[in-house]
Amino acid sequence: MDSSGLGVRRALGFVTPALVLIGVFLVFPALWTLYIGVTNYQLTGPAAANPQVVGLDNVVEAVRDPLFTNSLWLTALFVLGSAVIGQNVLGFGLAWLLRTVRPGLRRTVEGLVLLSWILPSTVVAYLWFAVLSRDTGTLGLLLGSPQTAWLVQYPMTSLIIFNIWRGTAFSMLLYTSALAAVPPSQLETARLMGASGWQTVRDVVFPHIRGHVLTNTLLISLWTANDFTPFLLTAGGPNHQSEVLPVLIYRQALEGGRLGYASAMSMLLLVGNLVVALVYLRLLRRRA
Repeated sequence: MDSSGLGVRRALGFVTPALVLIGVFLVFPALWTLYIGVTNYQLTGPAAANPQVVGLDNVVEAVRDPLFTNSLWLTALFVLGSAVIGQNVLGFGLAWLLRTVRPGLRRTVEGLVLLSWILPSTVVAYLWFAVLSRDTGTLGLLLGSPQTAWLVQYPMTSLIIFNIWRGTAFSMLLYTSALAAVPPSQLETARLMGASGWQTVRDVVFPHIRGHVLTNTLLISLWTANDFTPFLLTAGGPNHQSEVLPVLIYRQALEGGRLGYASAMSMLLLVGNLVVALVYLRLLRRRA
């Protein structure tokens, strides 16, 4: 019997339901994706009934596919612009500014920011489509250019701004909690010594919240890299100009019917996610 007094069998009894759920909804789908990624499995036709193992042919084809390399570049741009820079900077900025305002105003602003995060993706996408659409779009009417088709002329810029607006709430909440752990005496000392706001953040605040910054950057980067919401706004268009990897994978799998090829792309995306996570762990270990 262990120190908790439960015993091994009882402890396993408590964790077994969670392990079963993880196995059914996470491990099995992942292994199945890896399997069909090395086959020519298709949605219809002979390969649907009798798929053949093709090894790494799908991976090689994906690496050589201009659509994949284009999507890889767009995904990197999407993650860097909307998550690493956009959500990080805006989330920290809001948390930093709201720490000194009146509680009523702070709660109001936090509530408005949270609203964009908790609304369903389909609802948020529809609202932004109404804002950015041509002829009747709210943004075009406000700027006096109702003929501007923002989602067609500036698809990636529109998606980056949309994702910053939608995902900043998480960064704001995390940084609000992190800033509460910064010793007020050190902030007061920096103020008395005449440090500017940027100097205070760089020399006093950042050393205390560096771990939070790394954690936040990892999470929002992974979420953004796997986000399917851009499909609801642009469907990857026009002419593949906003076709990030999750959208390309969807179109290859369900529109093109090439499930094996799409699964190989998913494996490459998974490898990219693992590389990002390993870089984060290395940086976190260096901090320790």
